[in-house]
Amino acid sequence: MFGTRRQRDELAAAVAVLADAETVSFGGVGLAGTLLPETEAYQRVEAATADHPDEVRGQLERLLSARSPAARVYAATLLERLDPVAGRAAWAGLRADSAEVNTATGCVLGSTTVGEYAADRLAGS
Repeated sequence: MFGTRRQRDELAAAVAVLADAETVSFGGVGLAGTLLPETEAYQRVEAATADHPDEVRGQLERLLSARSPAARVYAATLLERLDPVAGRAAWAGLRADSAEVNTATGCVLGSTTVGEYAADRLAGS
């Protein structure tokens, strides 16, 4: 069972933010290095994987079919950290996804498709 009610609520809130994520970013953005709400949510879900991997895995599997392309990328990334074999399977399943996803690394903003992102991850980039 997943911790306290507060922990469950915090995980649910973080997953909800990821479900609507617009940009994939794993660190600070812009000159000030500001964390996007989705980056903070990603970090909260990632932290929960250590103590509650089964509960988090269920959430990640649901996010793989989320409306938001960024949510699918975040879910596959977290699933790969939790279970590398399942993560590779998730990336393989996303290779045909032609949805555009925004990315941000520092001051560099970009976009790609989920499928291209998945292919890069599978190639080890």
